[in-house]
Amino acid sequence: MRAVTVPISGSRRNLILSNDATMTVAPCVIQSYMGVITKDPDILGGTPVFRGTRVPIQALFDHREGGDTLEEFLEGFSTVSREAAVAALEEAKQLLLARPYQPHNGRR
Repeated sequence: MRAVTVPISGSRRNLILSNDATMTVAPCVIQSYMGVITKDPDILGGTPVFRGTRVPIQALFDHREGGDTLEEFLEGFSTVSREAAVAALEEAKQLLLARPYQPHNGRR
């Protein structure tokens, strides 16, 4: 294992990286995208789901969009861990923030 420092949520934290692609951050655990989400044609026709479950990632976004708290989502989907849900939301945030600005309809 090796320790590296990377920015997470506006602060810098030391991470312990292991071979299974899990990053441990005290006091929470953040799993990498590949460790949390899986796409398998034999599971819901390849719909992205939380690894080890049949819960689509879209369910998390739909519940949050509908006003449910993360805790309410987790109560309804007991096979999804809090760490996995947080990691999925963090990945979505990072993907959104990494997109370059593109003005719509030629306006800035």
